[in-house]
Amino acid sequence: MNSTSFDLDPSYHILVTGGAGFIGSNLCEFLLNNGNSVTCLDNFATGKRENIAPLSSNSRFSLIEGDIRDLDTCQQACKDVDYVLHQAALGSVPRSINDPITSNDVNVSGFLNMLVAARDAKVKRFVYAASSSTYGDSKNMPKIEDIIGKPLSPYAITKYVNELYADIFNNTYGLETVGLRYFNVFGRKQDPNGAYAAVIPKFVLQLMEHTSPVINGDGSFSRDFTYIDNVIQMNIKAIVTDNKEAVNTVYNVAFGERTDLNQLVALLKEFLSEFDAKIADVNAKYGPTRQGDVPHSLASIDKAKKLLGYDPQFDIQKGLKQAVRWYWENLK
Repeated sequence: MNSTSFDLDPSYHILVTGGAGFIGSNLCEFLLNNGNSVTCLDNFATGKRENIAPLSSNSRFSLIEGDIRDLDTCQQACKDVDYVLHQAALGSVPRSINDPITSNDVNVSGFLNMLVAARDAKVKRFVYAASSSTYGDSKNMPKIEDIIGKPLSPYAITKYVNELYADIFNNTYGLETVGLRYFNVFGRKQDPNGAYAAVIPKFVLQLMEHTSPVINGDGSFSRDFTYIDNVIQMNIKAIVTDNKEAVNTVYNVAFGERTDLNQLVALLKEFLSEFDAKIADVNAKYGPTRQGDVPHSLASIDKAKKLLGYDPQFDIQKGLKQAVRWYWENLK
């Protein structure tokens, strides 16, 4: 990915919370390649050491192994930092349904700790991972930032509370914030294992093992799948913008197209069968619909285009081709 197109000053010191996670580690790598100094804060609850292992030899990279639920750790991490990219969270709707207390502790209390630490350290701007789950039961399509529904899971509540707290910290303390509502992000370094694995890496691994992927429902549920490089672009644009109208608000981070799960499996089979022809013969199975799942998700990205100059380069097909190649090379 070409860093020069975003005009990010390499002198900035940037904190990435959850920096060993899927999105966080990709951000760390991009920033280091751009010449920035990067502090990664992670407790490795869901982050992976192997995601940041190649970065550890870089003199501009530092790791703080700690938890955002501890305010002292957050304050240590924010010391001498210009910008915060807050990615640390406990993701997954099913996880939050199984354990709402821990999801709330990390996603709400931890988020508040980070806001306090960023305020006290006088960071220039606090850019944070919000979520498309905030749209809840809203029937509007595409999803527009200022029209949301009722949350459908504890996870969705936590991510909406993040937006409310960020707004309060701007209004009360003058901390600049930008919220990025991610829509089903996928790509390199996304973990295919575990009970709460995202659908794309999980399906890729199953197909590579000639195991039938299990689709929840009849396969008609659709998502605005968003490749990781589009997400990196939005994080960087949220840092570099000097448009006052563009900060202290939230944005959809997506491509602006939706793909249903049947189409997704068909694309994965097509791209994977280029490496292993037998994968073309593996068929999906169907299971019950998951509790808390939103049937359809499609983002309007007009606001991001207008205010931040967002220009996503990867549609589902281009992104899946890249992701599939990465999984084939790293999981075989």
